[in-house]
Amino acid sequence: MLIGETFGLMRARLPGGCAVRSLVYLPGTEELMDAFFISLSAVAVAEIGDKTQLLALVLAARFRKPLPIIAGIFVATIVNHALAAELGILIAGWITPQILSWILGVSFVAAGIWMLIPDKADDVNESAISRFGPFVTTTIAFFLAEMGDKTQLATIGLAARFHDLIAVTAGTTIGMMIANVPAVLLGDVAAKALPMQLVRGTAATIFIVLGVVSLLEAAGLV
Repeated sequence: MLIGETFGLMRARLPGGCAVRSLVYLPGTEELMDAFFISLSAVAVAEIGDKTQLLALVLAARFRKPLPIIAGIFVATIVNHALAAELGILIAGWITPQILSWILGVSFVAAGIWMLIPDKADDVNESAISRFGPFVTTTIAFFLAEMGDKTQLATIGLAARFHDLIAVTAGTTIGMMIANVPAVLLGDVAAKALPMQLVRGTAATIFIVLGVVSLLEAAGLV
């Protein structure tokens, strides 16, 4: 069953005029849900072991106040990724669909290869840890750390691919939270419990598959 076939609401009336709602397919819902779930899964896996997750561990150890840190991650991510998604949609509007498919195909394959390269703790700029308190510090540090990061570039590409600002931003933001909230709450225990080689391989596979599909579309084979 297609993802979109499980969503959508339509009014119907029972005898006597009572209005009820039932689940039906709405045109365009499938594309929206594909954009959301692909964005969520791609970023959630790609974020594990990324420098921003390492930053979350540093912030959690520094402040030991998980709720303000989680709130700061959410605010920074949704703002950063909304801007990235908007940029992706703008780029998609400047070039022809075929050229866009070629660019996205190469970009996604390159991103998949990049996912195989682990970030290091040295990549985290601990000078960003300031005296502004956990929420403000986390918001600023995460926003800056996401600039040019794998997940931000992935968000640009996903938005250009799906042309949906809200679905892509929501998906990538929730994906970031899925990866980072356990890191904040459980610290190194959560990070070390995951098979990182498998995680990086899964993330790489997701992006390479997206890239191959885009290349096949560009070549007119699908």
